[in-house]
Amino acid sequence: MEFGPHFFLASLEGAVNAAVLALMAVGLSIVFGIMRVVNVAHGEFFMLGAVIAWWISTLAGGHPAVGFLFALIAAPLIVGAIAAAADHFVLRRINYDPERTIVATIGLLYVLQQTTLMTFGPEARPVEAPFNKRLALPWFEKTADGFSMYWPWGLSTTSYKLAVIAAAVIILIGLWLFMTRSRIGLIMRATQLDREMALAHGIPVDKVYALVFGLGAGIAALAAVLIVPIQQAHYLMGHDPLLLSFIVVIIGGLGSIPGTIVAAIFIGMSDGIISVFFSPTVAKIIATLLVAFVLIFRPQGLFGKRSA
Repeated sequence: MEFGPHFFLASLEGAVNAAVLALMAVGLSIVFGIMRVVNVAHGEFFMLGAVIAWWISTLAGGHPAVGFLFALIAAPLIVGAIAAAADHFVLRRINYDPERTIVATIGLLYVLQQTTLMTFGPEARPVEAPFNKRLALPWFEKTADGFSMYWPWGLSTTSYKLAVIAAAVIILIGLWLFMTRSRIGLIMRATQLDREMALAHGIPVDKVYALVFGLGAGIAALAAVLIVPIQQAHYLMGHDPLLLSFIVVIIGGLGSIPGTIVAAIFIGMSDGIISVFFSPTVAKIIATLLVAFVLIFRPQGLFGKRSA
């Protein structure tokens, strides 16, 4: 395959990575932006969403779309409820102290991971996509008379991968509308701006925090349900998404959702393209170096606000 079509195919793979990474990182950014909690267990909520999706699809049987639809609804709700319970019984007890919450979420990470290992097992398990039609893609080449279209061998993708990109865009738009236009979103932003003033106006901050922590985890689980037909469910699958999510949030600016989305597109696309042409290890090294440069020259991130 020529370089042009090969690069286009790698870009499509990168777009799928970017779509899922944007959802994952936005969930992490919302939790930090509102609660000021660095959730080290965020990757395990992602993993838990994938495992629950496999479990539900296995129980449902029949056409793959039935189990997948149930998983798309149930997995984020179950994971969100687990996260809200963790907030109530763990984070609230330590008063959301920054240092202790990091230690607590590390402990939560190992509890979720080892519990999944004992119940789910060490094997990677596939989830069948609800639809997965192979789509051949055309390529255009400039000629003396204009452009001619041809169909390079191997230049193709699947309908499901395109659906993942579209679904991520719709979910992100819906999340933005929820945060900016709904009453609950207004309460969340008020809590973010001034916790004490929110308490003075009768806002139940503890319940808001539980909702936010559950929402962040639920979004991560939703991203996992979307990607698990492409990447099999495994009890260690949360490590790389967590690393990339932290990279994205740092580059975009801690707590900045627009910055997180822009950084996720850049990191996801570059990770996909570099992984195809070189290796995933090289992609991770470049992303980590980029974080180092951002921390040196713009510590608040590209879209973050400098603290007074």
